[in-house]
Amino acid sequence: MDLSIVISLLNEEESLTELHDWIVSVCDKNSLSYEIIMIDDGSKDNSWKIIEELSGKNKNVKGIKFRKNYGKSAAIYEGFAVAEGDVVVTMDADLQDNPEEIPELYKMITEEGFDLVSGWKKKRYDPVLSKNLPSKLFNFTARRVSGLKLHDFNCGLKAYRNDVVKSIEVYGEMHRYIPILVKQAGYTKITEKPVKHQERKYGKSKFGMERFINGFLDLLSITFITRFAKRPMHFFGTIGSFSFFVGFVILIYLSVAKIFWQEYAMTQRPLFFLGLLAIIFGTQLFLTGLLADLVSRTSQDRNKYLVEKKINL
Repeated sequence: MDLSIVISLLNEEESLTELHDWIVSVCDKNSLSYEIIMIDDGSKDNSWKIIEELSGKNKNVKGIKFRKNYGKSAAIYEGFAVAEGDVVVTMDADLQDNPEEIPELYKMITEEGFDLVSGWKKKRYDPVLSKNLPSKLFNFTARRVSGLKLHDFNCGLKAYRNDVVKSIEVYGEMHRYIPILVKQAGYTKITEKPVKHQERKYGKSKFGMERFINGFLDLLSITFITRFAKRPMHFFGTIGSFSFFVGFVILIYLSVAKIFWQEYAMTQRPLFFLGLLAIIFGTQLFLTGLLADLVSRTSQDRNKYLVEKKINL
């Protein structure tokens, strides 16, 4: 199979049929064999009913329905797990991602040998203050942290080799930083392609202002996880050992001053309390690193979701 098209959605009943017809038209015109995997992330409207109707007409349409809303990352993770195509394309269900981009993305993976091609919405039709400016800030920070020269980390339209999506774990809100996860998994042939961004035709965005706070926290989380997930003791232990050493030196100095220089009121000095605090802080960080090491070796259930129904899977 040439293509797996993974679509996460939440209350997008108005756009699903039109999106399906558009994708089918593009794939047929370019002689691409395909499957469309729609993941309903706990919709409250008729989205799942429409997916069932589409799958009844087209056996290439497959569906997964979550019992409740877990978020876009969970939906993408489940879609990646069942994708069978040589190239996996992700896109949003709101018709703002253009299916006409799919053939070129496919060629960049299969003919030019890229592991990941990320869409770049060079011209956006989103509100400037609520979306465009925060997006630019996040993308700038992500570039500096990751070293990846991408303009738009969060674009929903991306293409991957199949083995790439099977090698990464997307959870929490990490869908924003999938290129970083891919790079940290050892896949370095990452590029971007300017794609056409379209105005939202139906409904409204499902993401509120909290996504900016979550995005920043997730960037901090992924920075730590990708560097120290397998060795948290290296992070906490280094800082803890340094703090403990500083505190130890301070207390040695005060002890020497008391014994040899006959100085008094040593325990009333701020330096004495600073030394004690540094030793306590260092010890706690060291123990945190040890516990994190144990947790990282035993955590296995991070990506288990309640799936209510499946179609053609």
